[in-house]
Amino acid sequence: MSEMKIVSGNFAAAYGAKLSRVEVVAAYPITPQTEVVEKIAELVAEGEMDSEYIKVESEHSAMAACIAASNAGARAYTASSAHGLALMHELLIWASGARLPVVMTNINRAMGPPWSVWADHHDTLAQKGTGQLQFFCESNQEVLDSVIMAYKICEDEDIMLPAMVVEDAFILSHTKEPVEIYDQELVDEFLPSYDPDYKLDVDQPLGFGSLGMPDWYMDFRYKIAEAFEKAPDKIMEVNKEFEEVFGRDPGGLIEKYKTDGVDVLIVTMGSISSTSKDVIDELREEGHNVGLARLRTFRPFPVEEFRKLTKGVNVVGVMDRSYTFGHGGDAAREIKDALYGHRDVILKDYIVGLGGRDLTPKILKNVMLDAISLQDKGLDKEIEWVDLKINQERWRR
Repeated sequence: MSEMKIVSGNFAAAYGAKLSRVEVVAAYPITPQTEVVEKIAELVAEGEMDSEYIKVESEHSAMAACIAASNAGARAYTASSAHGLALMHELLIWASGARLPVVMTNINRAMGPPWSVWADHHDTLAQKGTGQLQFFCESNQEVLDSVIMAYKICEDEDIMLPAMVVEDAFILSHTKEPVEIYDQELVDEFLPSYDPDYKLDVDQPLGFGSLGMPDWYMDFRYKIAEAFEKAPDKIMEVNKEFEEVFGRDPGGLIEKYKTDGVDVLIVTMGSISSTSKDVIDELREEGHNVGLARLRTFRPFPVEEFRKLTKGVNVVGVMDRSYTFGHGGDAAREIKDALYGHRDVILKDYIVGLGGRDLTPKILKNVMLDAISLQDKGLDKEIEWVDLKINQERWRR
């Protein structure tokens, strides 16, 4: 029988790995990820999880071990955060290039200096070009669910790519919520064992990761792009199956909250979405025709879904919890690319919550009211940094 437990997001990730019958775990501790691998170590030591736990000297080595395990046909898992994820960078590209469905949990944390251990999406989004699928979670239940679904999606023969399941530091990682821990037999029914067509086998020797000459290398990259094009349909297929088996809608590519026929669309990612929904409710009671789209899947980016969702919308306000020193935050830039030539809407990017800066309902409401006001006054700024020391009075009033 399924069991309801009060657990942190980190423990939810660990239970997700256990229920997925992960065979190899390799990880290196880093705040605020450490509890994930501590819990897994405990489950392995107590015989509750049948997995090979590899203690390594760095995050680079952790992903290298997972790559080797996956290449040998084992289901592999790791977890990291911030600077640890950055240290993995080379191996993240290797995992996708080798078409290995390694799943990892990344706990979003700001990059230093100045040193920070609080929530910020920069670490995950800095890896957006590595060929990893990326799923942003709103709740601890979603963390557990996403780990299980990620394996189902990534191990499909048409996809065969690695994935990140992403949760915000402390807001999810260390905050405890009720989480349903599913019956193992139910998960086994949903997620079959991993049995790739090609793997390291002494009886059937094959070459893996060999030199790619110029007349072939580009085709390998095209095949990855082709898998990303197929991924949205596969994600929705697995979401539907998950809902049928477990009775819970996992959110798909974009969660739509009161978006039908709206004039203003607010876009969020991660844990701020819960508070933002409450603010949306308040604004609608005040007569504002506004809705919220929670960007759940960042890679593959749901281009067609945004084009459909913004039909008839006047203003799109995007809350980016990262800034990567291009023209705005990553989510806003991706949405602009998706809408270019398809939708003529006002789009404003709000840079919010970097380094764990608190996002209260009052601040979120003022952001949304600003987006709503653009319908009358037009676009004042394409990008605005919210709640800086120099402009706090405006956003906290």
